[in-house]
Amino acid sequence: MNRFLEVVLAAMLMAFSAASGAQTFPEKSVRIVIPYVPGGGTDNLIRTIAPTVSASMGQQLVIENRPGGNSIIGTELVAKAAPDGYTLMATDTAVLVNPGLFRAKMPFDTAKSLTGVTMLAYAPVLLVTNPSVPANTLPELLAIAKAKPGSLNYASGGSGTSTHLAAELMKLAANVNITHIPYKGTGAAMTDLLGGQVHMQFAGISTARTYVDAGKLRALAVTGKARNPAMPTVPTFEEFGLQGVDADSYWGLYAPAGTPPAALATLNRHFVAALRNPAHAERLAALGFLPIGNTQQEHTQQMQSMIARWTDVIEKLKITTE
Repeated sequence: MNRFLEVVLAAMLMAFSAASGAQTFPEKSVRIVIPYVPGGGTDNLIRTIAPTVSASMGQQLVIENRPGGNSIIGTELVAKAAPDGYTLMATDTAVLVNPGLFRAKMPFDTAKSLTGVTMLAYAPVLLVTNPSVPANTLPELLAIAKAKPGSLNYASGGSGTSTHLAAELMKLAANVNITHIPYKGTGAAMTDLLGGQVHMQFAGISTARTYVDAGKLRALAVTGKARNPAMPTVPTFEEFGLQGVDADSYWGLYAPAGTPPAALATLNRHFVAALRNPAHAERLAALGFLPIGNTQQEHTQQMQSMIARWTDVIEKLKITTE
């Protein structure tokens, strides 16, 4: 009988400890890995809401930029981290594209190694041209491309990046031949676009808006079903009758697979509240972000369906990393 009581008491103690731990999470700072250099869209999004999340959780968010390898270096760090809720990753569509782009070269299985905390936001990508290109509208640009196949070129942040895929979807939808010039990062691509070394580029609103407003770039069209509030005068591709340029960027918050459900629920609650905080609405809108803030389960399902969708697109377009 004494042995039975000992077992029962031990089980009760373990249950109490687990519940106590869930209630007190987080008990220390939480690291958020961003697999890009500072100053990009992911960085801007997280740094906008981080102070609010830190204040509500009562613990500091430590942001760590770990760029490289088409975001794989930072993603691998998180995928193989201890699943305790204290190491997270914020990233864009690259995490959904890489499984189809690199396939067997991936050092981990994205869908099995990561779990969603919440899909933070989405935003369209913008087609911008250097003012030297003699086209003020998308139809005028496509007319040049059709009249002189291969005479126009576009920059991207690298083969297989979201900016590359957006351009390839446009080429497919419009049946035009525009030459791809890949760069090692969107920053280098933007520099050459501003300098006139390349003709056009797809870029996030948070990256391109300043240059468009200053007259250094010309915005011709934006992806998505509706115009973006940050740049309401820029038409969508669908307004020009171009269907299928579905290349909106999505930003998600991820944790290692196996992270305790209670920790995920706590993280989800604080991040979703920050995204919906009216104090951030103006800043997020100015950067072109449209907040989402869904559940953990919805985000994980979204991640898996988007991986399948982008893998299919990559195979159809025959895109490689070479």
